Amino acid sequence: MSGWKKNAGSPFAREKQPALASRGMVVTNHPVASAAGAEMLLAGGNAVDAAIAALFTLSVVEPMMVGPLGGGVAHLRLADGRHLVLDGLSTAPAAARPDMYTPISDTLPDYQETEGRKNALGVLAMGVPGALAGWCQALAQHGTLPLEEVLRPAIRAAAEGFRATAYLVGAIADAAAELALDPGLAATFLPGGAPPEVGALVRQPELAASLRLIAQHGPAALYDGPLGEALAGHMAASGGLITRADLAAYRVVERAPVTGHYRGYAVMAPPPPSSSGVHITQMLNLLEGYDIGALGSGSAATVHLLAEVLKMAFADRGVATADPAFVKVPVERLTSKEYAAERRALLRQDRAQDWAPGIPPAESANTTHVTVADAAGNIVATTQTINSLFGARFTIPGTGLIANNYMFNFDPHPGQALSVAPGKRVFTSMAPTIVAKDGKPCFALGLPGGLRIFGSAMQAVINLIDHGMELQDAVEAPRVWTNGHTLELEPTIGAALDAALSGLGHKVQRVKHIGGGMGAVRFHDNGMIEGAACWRADGTPVGISGGLARPGVRFNPEVRNKA
Repeated sequence: MSGWKKNAGSPFAREKQPALASRGMVVTNHPVASAAGAEMLLAGGNAVDAAIAALFTLSVVEPMMVGPLGGGVAHLRLADGRHLVLDGLSTAPAAARPDMYTPISDTLPDYQETEGRKNALGVLAMGVPGALAGWCQALAQHGTLPLEEVLRPAIRAAAEGFRATAYLVGAIADAAAELALDPGLAATFLPGGAPPEVGALVRQPELAASLRLIAQHGPAALYDGPLGEALAGHMAASGGLITRADLAAYRVVERAPVTGHYRGYAVMAPPPPSSSGVHITQMLNLLEGYDIGALGSGSAATVHLLAEVLKMAFADRGVATADPAFVKVPVERLTSKEYAAERRALLRQDRAQDWAPGIPPAESANTTHVTVADAAGNIVATTQTINSLFGARFTIPGTGLIANNYMFNFDPHPGQALSVAPGKRVFTSMAPTIVAKDGKPCFALGLPGGLRIFGSAMQAVINLIDHGMELQDAVEAPRVWTNGHTLELEPTIGAALDAALSGLGHKVQRVKHIGGGMGAVRFHDNGMIEGAACWRADGTPVGISGGLARPGVRFNPEVRNKA
């Protein structure tokens, strides 16, 4: 929106620059995926076509983060102004049970760990995949291009190869010991027994063949076809739980976003089983009682307030993030201005407090996000993952498809609100967020980062609204995070704050980064669309301007001959 002031005197230096365009914008966490989305816009497709092409391509070029066997949440704003959330999160197989894992601890930080790491690695860690169903449903219902065309960039990248980035090579190195145990992963990502060199060509012919099957058969290739048969067969042979019946029974759920109101803006994000809509609204309601802009970005007073509202939200998260088909979630209470006023009355600006958080399960930070907008007014903000880095760290033999380890998101202890149950949908902190004013979209954003997602998204919202930052500064700005224990600060937050925050009672810890690579788009009053991606991933905004010839223009051969 025009009129927003610059982030003058910023204590941090930009590492990237934004893009500005008139006909569309694609922001993803890899340049090849951004190019795939732009290819769809250039072909006359809309934002949904572009987003789904980008996601399929990310499955190839960011394979440690996302894939058809994963899950995720898509927040769509359609050209007619409607908002909807497509929940393609994974579910527990029908044979899953609350006591299927043996926890090693009842307290943090090991609360989520189990004997043999069976909820994190291997076939028992895999939930019924929802990503492919969600992507195909979004395209079929709201896209304009055929699936075969949308898949072409991904198939090309898998068959012909792409160049490995340092980000990918680092991820492979981090997981190398376990990747080496799976023949499919080892052959692709550990050629010669070691990670590829930066810039090396990475080809995935088996994945290309699987993507061609999807192009030919649609989602049925997995949910009632050859890919599903291969998956179920591997499960049966390896002690896994997912059957062809589980695949056939999977359904995407369409939900309405939670809408909060903050200083005249409507802030829309996904509802449970996602944390984001409830808790972003809750935190903004709490912060609305303070002049955050006057307190200043990165000041001790602002960081203290952010820490306290994060702790409050985290304390409520255990009852607000479960699958609403299994647990009654008090959304209206948690998002009400009255509840915020009650909690704000207890908050002290001169002292950190404990807010009696429950013991929530951990969640993976290895996710990806896509934000796309077109000139017609369609917007897609979608966050997708296979959960941990390289998921459950095995492939379905012969397919090149990497399994998710979404079962790690459940509480491994029986008898809890977030415990495993047959058919139960996993919870998430994904926060594909769209903000509007007077009915017009202002900006859309999202990021990976596990538990830290919804807090990071909230901070980007206040960066834009309260601190008046430009879009690039808002996504790159230093972040803070706490779950009620340690207050994490990124390096570019002033060193002088450590003593001030410690004096208020916070236990301060410096970390390399909080959350993952944020991608955002912003809508200017003159019709231009701005895109930005931060330094925490290989994020790249690609904008589309120009267009086709003016109607009625014809080639004149005489002009050529005279030339």
